[in-house]
Amino acid sequence: MLLVLSVLAEPTHLVIFHLNDTHGHVWGDDNGGGFARIATLINQTREEVEKEGGHVLFLHAGDVNTGIPESDQLDAVPDFLVLNYMGLDAMVLGNHEFDKPFEVLEMQKKVLQAPFVAANFVNDKRGGPVFEPYIIKDFGDLKVGIIGLATEQTNVLEPIYLGENTIVNAEKTLKKYLPIVDWKSDVVIVLSHLGYYEEGKAPNLPVEYTTANDLAQNVKGIDIIIDGHSHSILGPELINDVIVAQAGEHGKYLGRIDLWVDSGRIVDWRGEVIPITPDIPEDPFIKMFADYFYQLGSEALNEVVGVTNVYLDGERANVRSDETNLSNLITDAMLWKTGADIALQNGGGIRASIEAGEITYRDVLTVLPFGNTVYLLELTGKDIMDVLNYAANIPDGQGAKLHVAGLTADIKDGKAMNVKVNGEPLDLNKTYKVVTNNYVASGGDGYTMLKGKPGYDTYFRDADVLKEYIAHLGTIEYYSSEERLVELD
Repeated sequence: MLLVLSVLAEPTHLVIFHLNDTHGHVWGDDNGGGFARIATLINQTREEVEKEGGHVLFLHAGDVNTGIPESDQLDAVPDFLVLNYMGLDAMVLGNHEFDKPFEVLEMQKKVLQAPFVAANFVNDKRGGPVFEPYIIKDFGDLKVGIIGLATEQTNVLEPIYLGENTIVNAEKTLKKYLPIVDWKSDVVIVLSHLGYYEEGKAPNLPVEYTTANDLAQNVKGIDIIIDGHSHSILGPELINDVIVAQAGEHGKYLGRIDLWVDSGRIVDWRGEVIPITPDIPEDPFIKMFADYFYQLGSEALNEVVGVTNVYLDGERANVRSDETNLSNLITDAMLWKTGADIALQNGGGIRASIEAGEITYRDVLTVLPFGNTVYLLELTGKDIMDVLNYAANIPDGQGAKLHVAGLTADIKDGKAMNVKVNGEPLDLNKTYKVVTNNYVASGGDGYTMLKGKPGYDTYFRDADVLKEYIAHLGTIEYYSSEERLVELD
């Protein structure tokens, strides 16, 4: 009799919802997005699926932090608290989870209450994971194993607050834990913040790192990879029999994967990436919490600091490939504030544009959201050449793309030449006063040649320096987007 019932039993239905790279975007707008609309979809599905005997799993693939001033000022408490109320089951650590001191990350974990899973985020002294390497979600009739993997790029991109901790090779770490999780689970999910790249081509950085493509192609025993980091809309792809999914960015999309599992085996599946359109009703409970946090500090954020009659270009694709009027404005502001000879700014630190019209403090914080401080260094001409030659080999599209003020140079065949400081040829033996942000000064984005150089932190917040400079200018009628680092054919 038991055998007959087993044969006739329907496969177990599991729905996996997933987000990634939400970057402070708790709140939607007239164009859609927002956690309140996402909550509506998840709650509706949860009620339907559980009524039929199925299960719902909700995961986040990292980078909750940094992007919207109302979130940034409150250390992303709005994001983590709302995700908690939405029923998040687990999240992996993205590189932007390390934008602030480790104590902030520990606080965020308490607010979220769901596990942080990151098997390869380890303590140098203890040699083991700082948080949980994996969890087993037990639904009774179905056990789902979730292994978390953070990107090794964090060691280069966000090194300031790692402290005694580090992020080790993701693929090697996965191979260590996969047999254990596979033995305990019916379905094995890798929840990763690694990045998916077309044809497996990943950006060139001075560190070895793993991509989602690598795991799908090289590691057997994975059923699903829920990924983040590259902001890809991937809904989903089947790579070497592994389901690989990613849901864009900023809560504009919600990933959904439906599985049917029978006797520990996936017998059918489908997946999609759902646009969060404005016609989706907002969950009133989630909206109430989100709106409350949005109002905190809004008065100060709405302060008008200046006016621009031109569009100031801080678009991600542009500041990671070319100099723009906004990047020039930012580096000029650093020189104006400190009186340095040269200013250096990484393109990845510039996160938004400013539309023509009144400029508010909120606009400035959206452009420079990381809370970086302005750092003064003493560098020789040779040190500056090392910086420029590194920057000359950074491919377009990377956050390490260099923007400068007080300096011009030609770039050809991966080398800097004709370097001038304030119109005078660079003297390799002279010491120059160079201003940058504390992230770059500490070796961030691969600028490791700057780490440990003589200097000091001014503790001026970069956003406040830009705010003061805009106020000094008053009305911006025009701002040059001239190339200061000219790439020659």
